[in-house]
Amino acid sequence: MTVTEPSSISAEASSDTIVEVRNLTKHFPIEKGLLKRTVGQVQAVNGISFDVRRGSTVALVGESGCGKTTTGQLILHLLEPTSGTVRFEGRDLAGLQRGELRRLRQRMQIIFQDPFSSLDPRMSTLSIVAEGLEVHGIASGKQKVDRVVELLELVGLSSRDLRKFPHEFSGGQRQRIGIARALATNPEVIVCDEAVSALDVSIQAQVLNLLKDLQAELNLTYLFITHDLNVVRYISDEVIVMYLGEIVEQAATEDLFENPIHPYTRSLFSAVPVVDPDLAEKREPFLASGELPSPSNPPSGCKFHTRCPFSCEAATQQIPETVEFEPGHRAAACPCYTTDGVRVR
Repeated sequence: MTVTEPSSISAEASSDTIVEVRNLTKHFPIEKGLLKRTVGQVQAVNGISFDVRRGSTVALVGESGCGKTTTGQLILHLLEPTSGTVRFEGRDLAGLQRGELRRLRQRMQIIFQDPFSSLDPRMSTLSIVAEGLEVHGIASGKQKVDRVVELLELVGLSSRDLRKFPHEFSGGQRQRIGIARALATNPEVIVCDEAVSALDVSIQAQVLNLLKDLQAELNLTYLFITHDLNVVRYISDEVIVMYLGEIVEQAATEDLFENPIHPYTRSLFSAVPVVDPDLAEKREPFLASGELPSPSNPPSGCKFHTRCPFSCEAATQQIPETVEFEPGHRAAACPCYTTDGVRVR
């Protein structure tokens, strides 16, 4: 495999780009004692950059603690970044006034991971779905009720569910309510934070199909945060693999599944259960060793070197450069597993 010249994401995003992330960083202070002295930093996200095309689904994958959810919250401006920028249609979210940001929030919504804890048990379905309509002054009275009924029917529920409370629904139905709530303000970008991980497998398929149908009908853009690679392959157009707050590989979905380059990506694929014993025997054993290091004290150099089967002395000091191995397929190129730009198998 030959390598093209190292490339970075261009400063000028293409016209079909809706979200631009540039050098995004988020560190949380570690405080100690009565005086709350800062004694360290949790490096949740470290200088990541990527674009999200309008109408596409970009999957963020990686182990728990790699910074996926924090990245989603930073994109929605639910958290203030330590440094870096997030632009929505070219507008820097950090530079917006409170009123401007409030109006922009109508166009950027989130579907939460847990359909049980994300819905207020004291609120009816009508109140839950209509909350965004009321907050943003979109609809009221009969118009509001009609809009909620329309949204419920869109996600596979009905007007009979208006007065019910969350405890009267199954997990899949609750997540449908969460999706209806996210759609209420007519958003263009939706962050799906492990949106199906708490559901049974059969219900997962229903919700994923619903999300795909809604995307096609409403031209939605998804940032899909998950650790399930089967879900990733089914729903996403592009995959971003994160490890300890950094992007280690990024490619179109089929390219990544056909030719994973980074050792961490290959270890993720090796960990996916295979039902067919013949396929399991042919699979390359490539599991990462040890535990995920603490983001408050990450390893120097290549952060994966403490668990990498190719680990070498250079990796303990040298920060890998991001290289475009194939058109649109970028990965962190550590000398432990690359020789003159060719991947070592």
